[in-house]
Amino acid sequence: MSAIAILGTGMAALGASYRLRGEKHRCVLYDKNTYAGGHTVTARSPDGFSFDVGPHVSFTKDERIQELFANAVNGAYEDVKYSLNNYWQGHWIVHPVQTNLYGLPPDVITKIVLSFVEEMQKPLGEVENYAEWLIASYGKVMAETFPMAYTAKYHTTPAENLRTDWIGPRMYRPTLEEVLMGALTPKVANVHYVQSFRYPTYGGFQAYPDGLRGEAEVVLGHELVRLDPSARELIFRNGARVAYDALVSSIALPDLIPMIVGVPAEVVEAVSQLACSSVVLVNVGLGRADNISKVQISYFYDRDVIFSRLCFPHMFSPNNVPPGHGSIQAEVYFSKKYMPMSGTPESCIEPVIADLRRVGLIREDDEILYKNATFAKYANIIFDHDRPKALATVHGYLDEIGVNYCGRYGDWAYLWTDDSFKSGERAAESALARL
Repeated sequence: MSAIAILGTGMAALGASYRLRGEKHRCVLYDKNTYAGGHTVTARSPDGFSFDVGPHVSFTKDERIQELFANAVNGAYEDVKYSLNNYWQGHWIVHPVQTNLYGLPPDVITKIVLSFVEEMQKPLGEVENYAEWLIASYGKVMAETFPMAYTAKYHTTPAENLRTDWIGPRMYRPTLEEVLMGALTPKVANVHYVQSFRYPTYGGFQAYPDGLRGEAEVVLGHELVRLDPSARELIFRNGARVAYDALVSSIALPDLIPMIVGVPAEVVEAVSQLACSSVVLVNVGLGRADNISKVQISYFYDRDVIFSRLCFPHMFSPNNVPPGHGSIQAEVYFSKKYMPMSGTPESCIEPVIADLRRVGLIREDDEILYKNATFAKYANIIFDHDRPKALATVHGYLDEIGVNYCGRYGDWAYLWTDDSFKSGERAAESALARL
């Protein structure tokens, strides 16, 4: 019987494990942590607050994945209408901004519309970066005021330094009629690419991977320190040595490459060029649930507001908080390549709470029952201009030595939950083909 090793226990690794069910080969998942789930775990405080590692929700339109996820939680999920808004200089704006200018100062709306019209009259030239794409799509004023300001906070680098191959449906390009209608009335069509999402009723987002894991063989507390592709052997920090016939890895590429025996210098150099943001998640539990937020996600454009985005876990499922309570999760981004972190994750807590008060989400008399900060080394892939060549070098090498990579940090791509699961399935197919 051949042995297939899967490194990781997150959504991509579970996709690989799922694909390998029923095959004649033995399949084992290894995780460095003492718990399974990777980035899809849910932390629970002693007093009943639950926080995921970022705002995980499932909005896949793939009916097969919908059914898999629904069965994983025995049909116990919330079907939530997706609502988002934006904060800019004291104004709360419906999302997306480009079709919801109503309520902004008249002079701001005028400048945005005039700039949009001016840009629409120009011939479309060659677009070489995200900044040029934004200006061509929205006009210079709107582009600089909103998405370019957000990019600097969320992606930790200017829009000029990003490519456009990650955009997909994420950024809506309006017509002039839509811009004008959104400026004149608050009642416009919802053009966001996500209209609703599903979220487990109980257990936080982690309930999905817990259910998907099934009877898979999982070995925890095994941190990989050495991978020998010639001997087809994995060596773990605890001294365990495991032989494999085929390998699937969801380990982040910058962590994986240095552990491989005999890796060429040019591959080490290439992986050092791959950029990714890190995030400090500041979690806050409040003694009330009323009038905190009417939406699940809020975006913040002002550079003097420390967080880029907020989510409100009690709006995902009421069971994420004790009865009658509310919760907020703030995202503060850094990156090793462009915006190194100074201080500790805990040093972000009080600035976040101060800004939550400043924007009106926490009252001065609010009872803050819980607050903590967690650090995620890997958050969002940064699609800078170094990425294509560097990634081709790294992936080419892994293909040569038979390491089948998957997931957001293995594919090094902007993958959503269902994308990651299917990425794992594809990696498993490749592993089977190698046997």
